[in-house]
Amino acid sequence: MTKDLTRSTAVVARDRRVYTAASRIPYFPLVVARGRGATIEDVDGNTYLDFLSSAASLNTGHAHPKIVAAVQAQAAKFLNYTVVYAYHQPATELAEKLVQVVPVPAPKQVSFGMSGSDANDGSIKLVRRATGRPKIIAFLRSYHGSTFGAASLSAVSLNMKRGLGPMVPDIYHVPFADCYRCPFGQTYGKCRIECVSYIESLFSSLLPAEDVAAMFLEPIQGDAGIVVPPPEFMQGLKRICDQYGLLFVAEEVQTGCGRTGKWFACEHWNLKPDVMILAKSLGAGMPISAIVARQELMDKWELPAHLFTNGGNAVCCAAAIANIEVIQEEKLVERSAKLGEQIQARFREMQAKYELIGDVRGRGLLIGVDLVKDRQTKERARDEAAKVCMRCYQKGLILSFFSNSVLRIAPPLVVTDAEAERALGIIEDSLKEVQEGRVPDDVIRDTKGW
Repeated sequence: MTKDLTRSTAVVARDRRVYTAASRIPYFPLVVARGRGATIEDVDGNTYLDFLSSAASLNTGHAHPKIVAAVQAQAAKFLNYTVVYAYHQPATELAEKLVQVVPVPAPKQVSFGMSGSDANDGSIKLVRRATGRPKIIAFLRSYHGSTFGAASLSAVSLNMKRGLGPMVPDIYHVPFADCYRCPFGQTYGKCRIECVSYIESLFSSLLPAEDVAAMFLEPIQGDAGIVVPPPEFMQGLKRICDQYGLLFVAEEVQTGCGRTGKWFACEHWNLKPDVMILAKSLGAGMPISAIVARQELMDKWELPAHLFTNGGNAVCCAAAIANIEVIQEEKLVERSAKLGEQIQARFREMQAKYELIGDVRGRGLLIGVDLVKDRQTKERARDEAAKVCMRCYQKGLILSFFSNSVLRIAPPLVVTDAEAERALGIIEDSLKEVQEGRVPDDVIRDTKGW
């Protein structure tokens, strides 16, 4: 487990002098030098399996040859020319591909940006302009990004709002259907889906339904700890939107492009949103986002309501086009579904052996393993989660946790069976060592987590 980290340690020390701590969530001193497929090499020559995929943004893995070739070919022609004032073929072709694969009802159109945050901001503007209604419903424990609009939609961390001034007004947060830690203290199967009826109670006491433009939803909550809602919840939300004329916005920044075993997570419930937000894995590591919405809505806002000089960057669009083609050609959506089921089954076997594991949940290759101090109280095991991740790092696996206790299992969709098996072995060994108290506290001294 002893690795030479001489160069990595030096880079981290330099970085801390010049880069703000507010923009990094450190787990371990990983300084990436190169990557290929599901593996990473650091600047000291150490190799790791990658079960984080750059925060679930590298669905097609590191340096996929087809995507690298597309980037190189486009860069040799021109890096970008703003689509605000001109046109270029990569942006047009990518928009055409998104219109084909995104399950928003036709006819539909696209707006490009550079991050999930700006796409969330743009969607706030879009739904307000299209409906003439000011209010928005979002969900507790959601994460949408760090610009003002996206942070206003989010409700997962106080530090995203503490001391930063007024947030975007008229955004109301309601409980999400977390059946493992039900906010209403109920048990799924015996409850009355209070998480749905609660929203309707607001319409009769606090929030006039006719003033609400839209509901913003991560179909599977990501940074809350991979929270998968039951079908009754999703059906109830769609019914509310239909009944009261709310737009349904599917925020698929983390769950899109095959990550959950469907092209988009909302498809697990056969939902066709009015607006879909994409980023992260869309560009295979290149910065690009997209809002895809019904054309009827897009026709309501006017120039220059939402544009960016480098939105729809030509190189980023070329990467995204190749990325979509790789997912289709290599059948990575189907791969994600099949391998995800196998990995969840392995974790449930571990759950029977290790009291630390309180819950295993997810879809496809977006899996959460919730560690607890006590299975009855479900008290989050934050230090234990940090120790598992650090021990995995020491053994050659990149793994993170969020929501203070949930191991984030998100390998590239191109991970091989052998690589997945090796990674699961490392995780199980690390879980065993932590549960037996064989991992000292000092290994997590600098681990902040999320």
